[in-house]
Amino acid sequence: MHNASLIRVGAGIVQNRATAEEVVQDTWIAVLKNIAKFEARSSLAGWIFTILINKAKTRAQRDGRSVSFDGGGEDDNLAAAFDGRGRWKDMPELWEELTPERILAGRNVLNHVNAAIDALPTGQRAVLILRGQQELEPAEVCAILDITEGNMRVQLHRARLSIRRTLDGLM
Repeated sequence: MHNASLIRVGAGIVQNRATAEEVVQDTWIAVLKNIAKFEARSSLAGWIFTILINKAKTRAQRDGRSVSFDGGGEDDNLAAAFDGRGRWKDMPELWEELTPERILAGRNVLNHVNAAIDALPTGQRAVLILRGQQELEPAEVCAILDITEGNMRVQLHRARLSIRRTLDGLM
């Protein structure tokens, strides 16, 4: 687990990177103070992200901002982009035919992907990071964010679709 993932999830909740960094510091302090209470009913990463999200929600509420992970938004045609297992039906054009030029341009693409992740709605960003980057189990992601598994799948697909649109837009 990296601080970057924690900061990214936190920033999606508090809407400010500097505040997110403070929340991450508070999270690590809470982890260190309470590590003896960790019961291993979930993964350590899941436990840490739960602490982070609770701290970020508290900070956002204190700062006068409400936070919801329910998703919402427009209903994308997700079935057209993904198979039943959450994999692309057709790979984004940018990922086909890797050439040396495209490999060298990889840093630029990564910057665009990171910007697209940062622009995602709070719920989509949290689901994408917890499930996609941290590889937490679906039940654990749902418990951390207090959402249903169906909602988690929809948000994950919407996040992936948004990233795909960003990549296709680079062509």
